[in-house]
Amino acid sequence: MNACLYVGLDVHKKSISWCAKRGDGKVFGEGSVKANRQSLAEWVRTFNEPWIGGMEATLFTGWIYDYLKPHAEQLKVAHPLMLRAIAASKKKNDKIDASKIADCLRADLLPECYMAPAEIREMRRELRFRNLLVGEAVKMKNKISGVLMEVGAEHDKQKLHGKKYFNELLGTLDSEIAPESVKRMLKVSRGHLETFTAGQKSLVKNLKNDFRLCDRVKRLQTIRGVGEVLALTWALEVGEPERFTAVGHALSYCGLTSAQSESGGVNKRMPISKQRNKHLQTILIEAAKIAPQWNPQLKAVHEKEIGRGNRNRATLAVARKLVAYLLAVDKSGKDFEVRDVSK
Repeated sequence: MNACLYVGLDVHKKSISWCAKRGDGKVFGEGSVKANRQSLAEWVRTFNEPWIGGMEATLFTGWIYDYLKPHAEQLKVAHPLMLRAIAASKKKNDKIDASKIADCLRADLLPECYMAPAEIREMRRELRFRNLLVGEAVKMKNKISGVLMEVGAEHDKQKLHGKKYFNELLGTLDSEIAPESVKRMLKVSRGHLETFTAGQKSLVKNLKNDFRLCDRVKRLQTIRGVGEVLALTWALEVGEPERFTAVGHALSYCGLTSAQSESGGVNKRMPISKQRNKHLQTILIEAAKIAPQWNPQLKAVHEKEIGRGNRNRATLAVARKLVAYLLAVDKSGKDFEVRDVSK
């Protein structure tokens, strides 16, 4: 290991600052390289000995990681929130950041984070884009309702976004109530709504039928109350379930545990931690609100917590139980079965 070079990379949108050090801390070289594949190919050729690289997780890290990994002995990605030494420095610039990442590598103190396989990250990108389309569709629905309320047009809120009802409503709107400008806005909003809805449905269909995911998603859906969106989100956001050695680790990753603050022997439990996978947290909380209607075991958990008088804690308890079920099915590779505790 000491014969290797330790290369710290400070990644940005247009450039990458780098610093290469030997095991004893002597600087082998440092500089900056443009963040494109051609420049990186020329830069990699300058190393005539094995090297270990490290970089901070950013929006641009993925493709750089995939490109450089075949050329390095090891390539690590650091958790940005855990690089406190860099964030808290009095003097901070790209050159110093790269040097400190190299030092963390030398001392084996780089706070490494999980990097999902390239194919998982590719599908995850599609699923997250689907979430964007769903959000835009909701905005269009709210806009349609808002415009109708603004002009005082009577409508059935429950049926408003149905295609047949919307067209009938548009045809019956009096010009005194809804001028042409309002009708044009309604038509444009409806067109965008249909586009976003069709787009997100197409993405979900393609993902759940992908040969790399279909069997896994079907197994996860054997848990009553788990739908295709939750199953897809779990599979793609978690990546490899074996990386969670205990349910508690998965709960923490999903943002379903509280932060902890201990000082002077006083231990305090804080609100739910913000250090989490927000995509998983959101879909788990939403699923936990309706899953008890379909799953007797989850219903029992929900009713037990409701009996204590806190509805939010009941939802959180169901979400935690869902994580335990999902992790067990995913790691075992078997369909979900209710355990008979009487035996």
